[in-house]
Amino acid sequence: MGFAALLLGACDQTTDTKQNTAAMATTTATVSSTKQSAQPLKPEVVMYKPPTCDCCTGWAEHLRKDGFTVVVHKRDDMDVIKSKYEVTDKLASCHTAIVDGYVIEGHVPAADVERLLKERPDVVGLTAPGMPMKSPGMQTVGQKPEAYDVLAFDKDGNTTVFHKY
Repeated sequence: MGFAALLLGACDQTTDTKQNTAAMATTTATVSSTKQSAQPLKPEVVMYKPPTCDCCTGWAEHLRKDGFTVVVHKRDDMDVIKSKYEVTDKLASCHTAIVDGYVIEGHVPAADVERLLKERPDVVGLTAPGMPMKSPGMQTVGQKPEAYDVLAFDKDGNTTVFHKY
């Protein structure tokens, strides 16, 4: 029974109440499941990492737990990747990722990636330079991150603090 028929049936005094109740429940379930499936998916993250780097794999798992799909490419030429995406030595970490046109360098927390995608600032991307201990992929479960900064960087290499940990 379609939604219009359901409404008409509700006004028709001769329609069986049980039939109306069942039709309403079906319509409610359909609308509810449509709303759930209409939630926007997070964009795919493409990560480039050295073949033997385990902390990079840990970072990818951190993003997956937050609902991102992560495609991993193992590369021996990370210097070429970093150059292509304007990651200078002072901004560099072990892996480089691309998400929705932004560069994510190193162990940037998923919450910062989400904020970047929501706010859409005019930057090349975010970096957690080096390999900050206890950052996602570098931490033992349950430990809070030690003090480090996630930086936003532009095409000229200028940085601003995006988030302090």
